Amino acid sequence: MKTVIILFIGLFFSLKIQAQSTITTTTISVKGNCGECKERIENAADIKGVKICKWDEKTQVATITFDASKITVAKIEAAIAKSGHDTQSAEADDKSYKSLPDCCMYKNGDCKK
Repeated sequence: MKTVIILFIGLFFSLKIQAQSTITTTTISVKGNCGECKERIENAADIKGVKICKWDEKTQVATITFDASKITVAKIEAAIAKSGHDTQSAEADDKSYKSLPDCCMYKNGDCKK
């Protein structure tokens, strides 16, 4: 009986470890200028499967931890681009970009605040 219990416990932990292996962290380049951009980028990446997104204004890099079994990097980049910010593989459409506040118009240079 002890052997059966030990086997079930071992099986449980091995399944739990397997399930956690789909959590991945990656970095992507995302264009922006300021704190408003940071908030918008991080909120845009707040979709099902994404655990955390942190964008660095100086490096223009977002570090994203996500569940690869639920979402792809391409879908995350598309969500960020939809908010008006270009990523390394997805470009924001003109309508989304033009809806950004003046200070966030990263194609024009530095923040104008």
